[in-house]
Amino acid sequence: MKQGLFISRWLALSLVTAAFTLAACQTVQTTQPGAVGVERQQTMLLSSEEVNRSAAKAYQQELKKAAAKGALNRDPGQVARVRVIALRLANASGAFRPDAPRWAWESNVITSKEINAWCMPGGKMAVYTGLIDRLRVTDDELAAVMGHEIAHALREHGRERASQAMAQGMAISVLGAVLGASNSSVQLAQVVTDVTINLPNSREHEQEADRVGVELAARAGYDPRAAVTLWQKMARASGGGPPQFLSTHPSPQNRIRDLQGYAARVMPLYEASRRR
Repeated sequence: MKQGLFISRWLALSLVTAAFTLAACQTVQTTQPGAVGVERQQTMLLSSEEVNRSAAKAYQQELKKAAAKGALNRDPGQVARVRVIALRLANASGAFRPDAPRWAWESNVITSKEINAWCMPGGKMAVYTGLIDRLRVTDDELAAVMGHEIAHALREHGRERASQAMAQGMAISVLGAVLGASNSSVQLAQVVTDVTINLPNSREHEQEADRVGVELAARAGYDPRAAVTLWQKMARASGGGPPQFLSTHPSPQNRIRDLQGYAARVMPLYEASRRR
């Protein structure tokens, strides 16, 4: 009898939660498809505003941690280089979404041997010195990886993944209520940090970021073919495989083939940007 009552309560609460989640979700088109044709619609539970506020908070926390270690913006030349490229990419972002050039963009350099870079929702970016120094990247190659990371922000992959985590959290909260456990609230800033820095993206998200990033770089006046040489350098530095933050990419051969094809597609945009 008690077991039947438990199941009934669980089913009822699950249905209520599912109904609430579906009602709160919205299907959005975060970006224009561009020349690369990325036009997948996304289902969001959270608003851009609340995710971006949490991202700004999470970003400041990451900067404070880096500063406490003496690892924040130690080389003025590197910082200036990163910020010039970031500005050009941000100015080109309007081709994918008109609001993006007006975001509160920010970019900083963190001293670390790790080959890494990331961009939080709303345009908060960090580039690690390991990426710059160990790979000896050209400006075109640096623009390729930064464009890739900015593409995640333009496509709002962080918001999409945080929405998925929030939906899962609701289900866990329902189970906790049934079992009499405490119902702790989800810390959105930590979720944003996790989905941006700590957890790998899905292959679908990475492929979209590759394609949008190639076009973004081309529109900003950087050679899109540098995405291929960048990947080749990364593969060599990682012993033939991708670095950790790109660990969910397809095989190197498939990725290079995809990048070559899309770089060729956006070459007219690059050539046009060079004539301006």
